Amino acid sequence: METIAAQFKLIPLPLLAISLLFLPFLQATDFKYCDNEGNYVVKVDGVNISPNPVVRGKPATFTISASTGQTISGGKAVIDVSYFGIHIRQETHQLCEETSCPIAVGKFVLSHKQVLPVFTPPGSYTLKMTLSGEGISELTCITFNFKIGFGAFGSSVSDS
Repeated sequence: METIAAQFKLIPLPLLAISLLFLPFLQATDFKYCDNEGNYVVKVDGVNISPNPVVRGKPATFTISASTGQTISGGKAVIDVSYFGIHIRQETHQLCEETSCPIAVGKFVLSHKQVLPVFTPPGSYTLKMTLSGEGISELTCITFNFKIGFGAFGSSVSDS
């Protein structure tokens, strides 16, 4: 009888370990390819935003996990941001500033850290990211939504 009880005590540990493997996927942000068929040299595996929602005045990291079937020596990342459907900002970054270059065949990660101004309006935003390479107009193009919360303005009020 004790052996059966001992076996049941061991079951939660493996289940916990397995569930922790899936935790990053539960926090991933949904994305869509600009081309519905996703016919790109770079295939995006996932998008992660930390913190999520983004907090005004605090660092936010946007991480894109992807893979490629060919070596990429350089290029650009063009980021367009819309707020309630209205285009509000465009940034262009060198691809090699966002990841190590050259990008070898296989999996790689793009990571961009940014602090949004404290006066950034809270709400829902849409980000469109287009990667282009040397001699390739579009390596990939994705869109995803993210939220900016009502985070602190960085000032405090004292009772004096």
